[in-house]
Amino acid sequence: MMDKSPPMDDDHIDDGVDEEVISCLDLDKPTSFFLFAGAGSGKTRTLVTVLESLISCSRDKFTRRLSLHGQQIGVVTYTKAARDEIKRRLHETPYVSVSTIHSFAWMLIEGFNADIKNWLREELQKSIEEIKVENPKPKNTIKYRKAMEDIEEKEKRIADLPDIRQFTYSPDQDIVGRNTLSHHEVISACSAFLKNEQFLMQKILISRFPILLIDESQDTNKDLMQALLCVQKSHGDHFCLGLIGDTMQQIYHDGMKSLDKSLPESWKRPVKIMNHRCRPRITRLINAIRKDADALRQRHRTDHPKHGLVRLFILPNTIDNKSAVEKKIAEEMAVLTEDTLWDGPKATVKAMTVEHHMAARRLGFLDMYIPLHSIERLKTGLPKGELRELVVFSHRVLPLVKAFRRKDDFAVMALVKKYSPLLSPEAFSQTGQVDQTKQIMQIKNAIDALMKFFDDGGKPSFMDVLRSVKQSGLFHIPEKKKESDAEKERKGWEEFLETSFWQIEPYLAYVTGKAEFDTHQGVKGLEFPRVMAILDDKEARGFTFSYEKLMGAKPPSPGDLEKMGKGEETQIDRTRRLFYVVCSRAMHSLAVVAYTENPQGVFDLNIEKGWFTKEEIVKDFHT
Repeated sequence: MMDKSPPMDDDHIDDGVDEEVISCLDLDKPTSFFLFAGAGSGKTRTLVTVLESLISCSRDKFTRRLSLHGQQIGVVTYTKAARDEIKRRLHETPYVSVSTIHSFAWMLIEGFNADIKNWLREELQKSIEEIKVENPKPKNTIKYRKAMEDIEEKEKRIADLPDIRQFTYSPDQDIVGRNTLSHHEVISACSAFLKNEQFLMQKILISRFPILLIDESQDTNKDLMQALLCVQKSHGDHFCLGLIGDTMQQIYHDGMKSLDKSLPESWKRPVKIMNHRCRPRITRLINAIRKDADALRQRHRTDHPKHGLVRLFILPNTIDNKSAVEKKIAEEMAVLTEDTLWDGPKATVKAMTVEHHMAARRLGFLDMYIPLHSIERLKTGLPKGELRELVVFSHRVLPLVKAFRRKDDFAVMALVKKYSPLLSPEAFSQTGQVDQTKQIMQIKNAIDALMKFFDDGGKPSFMDVLRSVKQSGLFHIPEKKKESDAEKERKGWEEFLETSFWQIEPYLAYVTGKAEFDTHQGVKGLEFPRVMAILDDKEARGFTFSYEKLMGAKPPSPGDLEKMGKGEETQIDRTRRLFYVVCSRAMHSLAVVAYTENPQGVFDLNIEKGWFTKEEIVKDFHT
């Protein structure tokens, strides 16, 4: 993709892209397309503008045709936040169905219980055979025992299949039960059904959604993406598949590699070249970062009031109190930028860590996070705030304690009335009119008993709170499914319950996006005026990304060199894309904090690559 060279003061170079996309969405002559929309290019604005145009009064013929055939325009987004934002901007129009990828897949396959059962039986049996091949002989090792446990679990699921009449699934949380499907299974089943041309799923899809738009297409599951491309290839005369994204922003491993290069020549490829988000200096930085990946260069707006500021702070990874160091760096950035919102009580800085444990440590909920993260089935829902078992702590007890402490009797009673079984109509009907006063007193005693744990700055454990609530019946405690009672899960929950209850407050702030910290992956699609990107492989303990290699602190591994020779993706490639995403979140100013075992190597590479100038690198930061 070659660099366009418009006049530098042309902030409207992309104005024709919306109409180019609209021209593809012709129900009589659909044209599939890949819209390249880089960081800050306004892809959501384009998506909404295009949809608004299609369903406007001036296009009554278009909407009448959709209504006549019971059809909609399908829009698939990567996050629930993006889904809700698009629906809000479109005023919940009935002509557009907006969903996340998992809810979209479930929408297609829900109800095909017999087909799901047959598919699942084959997949489980195939998985069992693969495990047996990988573990041919009995060995007294943890890996072998885990393999045998996996086989036993899969064989049990196969044995349960004949008794299952209907499968259930929740796209918003991990649930357990013999008739429930996992997120992975829903995507895989949908992909398999779409690829099978003998099955009706392709016709069901195009008859329901003659136009399907996929946002963040570069990170859409590769199996599902390949299936959708199969549908488009077979039904291109009646079906428009519109992909929106930026291959440089692919950060998840299950996306389709080199998606843009896999598309037919007949597809349209409109390009948005502007970056409306970042100030000039930040735009130049992200252009330099992606230089080794492709030839695209974005243009910054010419009407930004300030140039923008970037700094790279290089520090040894042996520093103990990293939170204190990062606080000092924020103070330094406040001085450099003359922006008081970098520091102080009103500071609004989004700090980004490599993974959730790092954020949990800095925010103060690591003790509760570690034991829950050790439970395999909770790993997906935990960082998203989707564990139903934690709701009683986060959305019942915590707000109740806060309301009680500020002596807000109205808020206390509102919470109890809404959530407490003790104040339900059923409870009063059981006690009768005469005993209602006694019921009210029971509620008061339940609240008082719970609040004793918080007297004089009390720091109860989750177990203290749970026992009090359970004993009094103040709130409903979700029952654990039998499938979740394995020894390893029991131990994890026991360790969690012994930790401090007050950790639920920073945890809740984190999972709802209200904390100052987030992960590099979690900020995708978002933007912030002030960004601090924290790079620390040692603390992250991950293997998917390596900032030390990207930044020149470590040489490429033999495996990296072999892949480079074959033109395959390396760990460095993945990390470069992630770094691009992180830096491109910053609107006004950016501080990159690199903890490393080789400060000189990081300094040299950044100068060589032209990412930062010598004046922008702080190598010996004094804390």
